[in-house]
Amino acid sequence: MAEQQIEALFRSIGDSFHRHWRSLIVAAWLLYMLISICGFPFISGGYSAQIEAFALRDTDDNLRMAQVRALLGGQGWYDLVQHRFDVAHGGANIHWSRLVDLPLAAIILIMKPLVGGADAERIAVAVGPQLPLLLLMFSLALTMKRLVGERSWPLPIIGLLMAYSTMGMFAPLRIDHHGWQIAFLALAVSAMADPRRARGGMVLGIATGLSLSIGLEMMIYLALLGGAAVLLWVADRDQGRRLASFAAALVATTGVGFLLFASEANRQAVCDALSPVWLSDAAVGGAAMLALAFLKLESWKSRLVAAVAAGAAVAGFHALAWPHCLQRLEGVSPEATELWLDHVREAKPFYRHSWRVGATALALPVTGLIGWALLVWRAWRMGGGGRDLLARTLAVALPAIAALALLFWQVRAGPAAQMMALPAATAIIVLVAAPWLNAPQFWKHLAAVPIVLLAFGAVVPLGLQLGPREKASPVRAKVAQANRRCPSLAALAPINAQPKGTVFSFIDLGPRLIVATHHDAIGGPYHRNDKAIADVMKAFRGNEAQARRIITEYRSHYLLICPNMSTATIFMSEAPSGFYGQLVRGRIPAWLEPVELPRNSPFKMWRVKG
Repeated sequence: MAEQQIEALFRSIGDSFHRHWRSLIVAAWLLYMLISICGFPFISGGYSAQIEAFALRDTDDNLRMAQVRALLGGQGWYDLVQHRFDVAHGGANIHWSRLVDLPLAAIILIMKPLVGGADAERIAVAVGPQLPLLLLMFSLALTMKRLVGERSWPLPIIGLLMAYSTMGMFAPLRIDHHGWQIAFLALAVSAMADPRRARGGMVLGIATGLSLSIGLEMMIYLALLGGAAVLLWVADRDQGRRLASFAAALVATTGVGFLLFASEANRQAVCDALSPVWLSDAAVGGAAMLALAFLKLESWKSRLVAAVAAGAAVAGFHALAWPHCLQRLEGVSPEATELWLDHVREAKPFYRHSWRVGATALALPVTGLIGWALLVWRAWRMGGGGRDLLARTLAVALPAIAALALLFWQVRAGPAAQMMALPAATAIIVLVAAPWLNAPQFWKHLAAVPIVLLAFGAVVPLGLQLGPREKASPVRAKVAQANRRCPSLAALAPINAQPKGTVFSFIDLGPRLIVATHHDAIGGPYHRNDKAIADVMKAFRGNEAQARRIITEYRSHYLLICPNMSTATIFMSEAPSGFYGQLVRGRIPAWLEPVELPRNSPFKMWRVKG
């Protein structure tokens, strides 16, 4: 009798746990925020020290803060020019969106009267990046409930702890737009997994439109999900409700997104942001999908012919109307590509990085591939009753597998690849580990443990901890130290103490300079800034005469270098006799006057004379 009561108690607790899953996700999110900011004894020190130091390490995070400050300072809503870059030529055109500025600006406006401007910004950079994490957690839980099982929703949320690339986009201080884009992609995936077709299509269209309003980085995955919606209709005419609601929501959301968030520059026919190019493509594509959804075609072969014809019409429209957008969307000049873009580490495939980075990036997506195969096989074995589940599983697996393939092109696909792999990877626990744990054989219980670790993506990280660590060479240690010290507020304080002027420096230092000092900079690593990028690279790599001409052209008041930063290693390895090499060897031309800095400063600075 007592055993029955205990069993009933545990069943009641379990039922309550799954009945209140929404509240539990919110609680888990709040706990994660608390730990990530304040730390947890013996586990994590948190980000409190970095937040206090306002240590925005990434160039994108610094530029985002500069954009938010400009907005709060009165810059126009549709004016996204960064006027503190390239002042001599009227500023730098930035292709970003105000959509991501809104939550950060709101936090600052709310908190500033209570704690002051500096601490309001600290609160914004601590909390702001974690707002889209809540959307991500809900979306993963919904995908899991819809494809794997009602009670499996906690698994991918636990798995997030091992998705280092993904979670890095939501860490405190990570205020750029990538976290929001991953969250909207997760929402789009959960919508495709939705068995309620009209609702799923509508949410897919809204998530796609919002993501495109921020940027085009996730467009390939969103396009695959849209294509999957069409293929579902080809396979089953009753999927027309999903297709029609997706098309209508896509057109409406991209239209509103363009009207509200497209900058003055993005109202031209540019290829790298939501502009008339992609707005018209969405309108034409949406109209084509609506037409398909209302066609009365009984044969799947007829529907396939109609879908191919509609796709060809949309592609033909794009090619004829916007032929300049048939190549690389960034439009970076060949010169800037050679001097800068080809050196960007995140633009290289995983196998061009260290084996630790490559293994960590691949672990979850490869495990997810196994999980997708198991989920497809399970749905296939259900026969006619699992037909809809099979179709939705295949549709969700499509962009996840594409993200894995893209890791062989650029490691920057890692965050999206890990996120989309989580439902399938953790499904291995439900499909394999759980039955083995309930089996009578003891060896199956033992074997289930590594399977659980594999499904959570923990095997590779744990293995890397046990394996030998790579010893950093003296050169790499110097580079790491310079990369850490030079962007710090302490190192930049003496720079800020100099009279305001335009500072000619490394491109990667530009965004940090305009956030941490009152100086202006030449630019940052943003493709619309490609002329300034190429000029800076040429100045440091070329001879003195060329350097003086370029520095003068940009009306620079100061020249600033941080020896041993990553960018500097390019100059020393590819142009050791260039202008930068001369500076570090002490060959200073007469038109540069040294600026006295503290002895422990990692910088060298000169005032430009004449």
